[in-house]
Amino acid sequence: MTKYLASLIGVCLGLALLVGCQSMPSESAIAPKPLYRDPRYDGAADPLVIWNHLQQKWYMFYTNRRAKAENLQGVEWVHGTPIGIAESTDGANWQYLQDAEIHYPPAKDMALPTYWAPDVLYAQGQYHMFLTIVPGVFQDWNHPRNIVHFTSQDLLSWDYAETLKLNSERVIDADVIALPQGGYRLLYNDEPDGKSVYYADSTTLFNWQDKGKLPIESRGEGPTAFEWQGYWWLVVDAWQGLRVYRSNDLNTWVIQPEPLLEQPGTGKDDGVMGGHPDVIVNNGKAYLFYFTHPGRRPENKGIDNYSTRRSSIQVSELSFADGWLTAERDKATLIKLQAPNQ
Repeated sequence: MTKYLASLIGVCLGLALLVGCQSMPSESAIAPKPLYRDPRYDGAADPLVIWNHLQQKWYMFYTNRRAKAENLQGVEWVHGTPIGIAESTDGANWQYLQDAEIHYPPAKDMALPTYWAPDVLYAQGQYHMFLTIVPGVFQDWNHPRNIVHFTSQDLLSWDYAETLKLNSERVIDADVIALPQGGYRLLYNDEPDGKSVYYADSTTLFNWQDKGKLPIESRGEGPTAFEWQGYWWLVVDAWQGLRVYRSNDLNTWVIQPEPLLEQPGTGKDDGVMGGHPDVIVNNGKAYLFYFTHPGRRPENKGIDNYSTRRSSIQVSELSFADGWLTAERDKATLIKLQAPNQ
């Protein structure tokens, strides 16, 4: 019996005692492991979860790496990637909906553009996406990439707004937050500077002013910032688990002693380190969405095939204790995302 199964049984027994041996309350559900796999390419990565106020559902945007594609060389399978969209009413049960319709004018001149790591937020009466774009499909990593701003009314069809001018021509993994004093901050990964985390500010979500490197120790991808338990938090995929920082003012950051998701879990598709996260704070709770490459175990080192390329989305509830965050990935995650206040 795995630790995850034992934990799940324990949750069910505890709930049964509370409700007189009846089934679990309808307002909550145990998130499956894995939470989601893409039915087309089986390469779901870089999750981003947002509420669709028109459809009254939760949408998950993700990079859809082409794990199933054949006869590709080098890292071509990580290029030519669409942005997949899955939907859910509760955050626990997800179904593929469609690929995002990205109306990017230069893409007309590309045989197959590459879309990575979308960040999506609702502001000023419309949805905004900040998307990493690579101009084509390549066998290596040595090519330009930019963060591009799109807008939408329905979260499905996206119109080009602007290409951001940031610290270099090789930037990825945008994360945008609303600042307490007004305006917005964009965090991103600057690859030429050792894959460090940089940031830019804007008063309107347009015309960004680059502010340079964020004062943190870790290099890493997928920076994700959120406010919870009286602090601002920053989670960065440092390739040895997720590094965590906290701040009172978004300027000075203190590193958490222990990373999250560095040690493999025991649940299905969760036996490796977790990568590139998103965090949803909902109804007082915080949920960590992340992805895994289940086949990238020590015994498969150096092997590049479908089993090591495929990826899955997982979720774990965050806990706050002694001033820091923990994520017990082997503990069953009971989740019911509520519609947020707009």
